[in-house]
Amino acid sequence: MNWLNLLSHKRPGDTKTTTHDHTRSRFEQDFDRIIFSHPFRKLQDKTQVFPLPEDDFVHTRLTHSLEVSVVGRSLAKNAGTYLLEKYSELVEHGYSIHDFGGIVGAACLAHDLGNPPFGHSGEDSISSFFLTNDKGRFFQDKVAKEEWVDLTTFEGNAQGLRILNGEGNGGLKLTYATLGAFTKYPLSSSCEKEKGRKSQKKFGYYQSNRHLFNEMASEMGLVSLGENKWCRHPLAFLVEAADDICYHIIDLEDGCRLGLVPFETVKNLLAEIIGDSYSEEKVQKIPSQNEKLGTLRALAIGQLIQECSEVFIDNEERMLDGSFDKDLTSLIPSAAAMSKIIGLSIAKIYRSKLVLEKEAGGYEVIDNLIETFASAAYYHYFDKPLPKHDSVLRLIPEEYEVQLSSTKSVYSALQIVIDFISGLTDSHAVRLYKTIKGYRLPV
Repeated sequence: MNWLNLLSHKRPGDTKTTTHDHTRSRFEQDFDRIIFSHPFRKLQDKTQVFPLPEDDFVHTRLTHSLEVSVVGRSLAKNAGTYLLEKYSELVEHGYSIHDFGGIVGAACLAHDLGNPPFGHSGEDSISSFFLTNDKGRFFQDKVAKEEWVDLTTFEGNAQGLRILNGEGNGGLKLTYATLGAFTKYPLSSSCEKEKGRKSQKKFGYYQSNRHLFNEMASEMGLVSLGENKWCRHPLAFLVEAADDICYHIIDLEDGCRLGLVPFETVKNLLAEIIGDSYSEEKVQKIPSQNEKLGTLRALAIGQLIQECSEVFIDNEERMLDGSFDKDLTSLIPSAAAMSKIIGLSIAKIYRSKLVLEKEAGGYEVIDNLIETFASAAYYHYFDKPLPKHDSVLRLIPEEYEVQLSSTKSVYSALQIVIDFISGLTDSHAVRLYKTIKGYRLPV
């Protein structure tokens, strides 16, 4: 792989040759398109860790994505400074550190767009409907084998790529470089995974986006690892690192603010990352616990950005030839401290009663919604519908109804239903569930 190809500012469907604009690059346009998009705004009411949070300080998917973008931009500018000095042809073609920051910043903004309501419980609910629900298993012999794998293994990353390229979202059509940085798992759901490759822990695109991804990989010259799977775009490692840094550190901060983790425990863990720059005397001079948490979080994130930038630079050539495939945060000096944070977060935060109770409710809501709308769509467009099926479909927004009316396959119809369900906010999903169940009948 080479950086001139990897920094392609071409978009899917471009027919004209474009030049790199110094005043407002296409990568900045990517960032702006995401910010103004409907799917991005919905993240303000989607679960990060604590579903339907009532505390003002607790993060939603929106605030998390904004913070990941800030961290990713810093990582990318550090990397870009090094790469521009190393590869003079990048400067000759007009690239700057702002282009690296724009690509990674935009990819980070979009990294959670495909996540359904209620976090991981929402993902599991969609998959389990097709795996364990009789009304879901009904569809198995009505789709191709590869398509069935897509349906039974819902993946937020693949759903995000579908959103970014769907005409129903205004056709964001991001640049290949941003799409490449966004794709942490550059393979299809039906590919056989190789052990030890972090980029194959999950999958990154559905069968419906197979041609797009092949086109994208070819344009940027991604290293092929076999049919329908490639090595990562190097900047995807920075997007992953930014996400890891933010959710490990900030989930811990949220857990402390909600009283799930003692402040002293959090302080000691963050001090371990901060290292020689930590000063107990300065911490004690800060008047409130919230301000102390904010200061410690900022120092820890700053240290992690520096450490991850150095690991990226050390392994950049191996990323280009495809031999490097690990998450950056596992190789930094603070890796041991990060592991402690992960262990504590699992025990005290992710398995807390507050989280588990609301996740259980999320399973019930999403399972019922997917069952109701998938059945209605099938019988309305491919069989003989009952009156209730037509009534249910009237609850679907117009843009999805238009797509369903022109679909030719059961797989495509089911994916449109999944687009609708996974795109709901937490509150909208609960309201819709109550409506369908008859709990919100008008009086």
